[in-house]
Amino acid sequence: MNGWTLLILAGLLEVGFTTALKLEQKNKHFFWLFLVCAMGSFSLLSQAIETIPLGTAYAVWTGIGAVGTTLMGMLVFKDRANPLSLSLLALAVVLIVLLKVTS
Repeated sequence: MNGWTLLILAGLLEVGFTTALKLEQKNKHFFWLFLVCAMGSFSLLSQAIETIPLGTAYAVWTGIGAVGTTLMGMLVFKDRANPLSLSLLALAVVLIVLLKVTS
C-alpha cells in the first residue's frame, strides 16, 4: 500500500477511536474498540511517514480525524451544526487536499 492510502486509513481509524471514546462513556465495552482503532491508527501513521513528510502526514492525519469526528458528532451524537461550522469544515477539507497536492 502506498503512503497516502495508509495515511487515509490511519485518519479514518482516528475517527474510530474518538467515536469509541464517546461511546465508551455509556458502555465500557467500547474500550476495546478504542484500543484497536488507536493502535491501528498510530501504526498506519508510522508506516505512512516513511514516504510522506512528517509535517504533511501529521496535518492530514489530524485533519481527517478532526473533520471526521466533527461529522460523526453532528450525524450520530446530534452535535449542533450551523452554516459557519459546516463552512469551516469544508475549508478544512480544501486545506487537507491542498496539502496532498503540494507535497
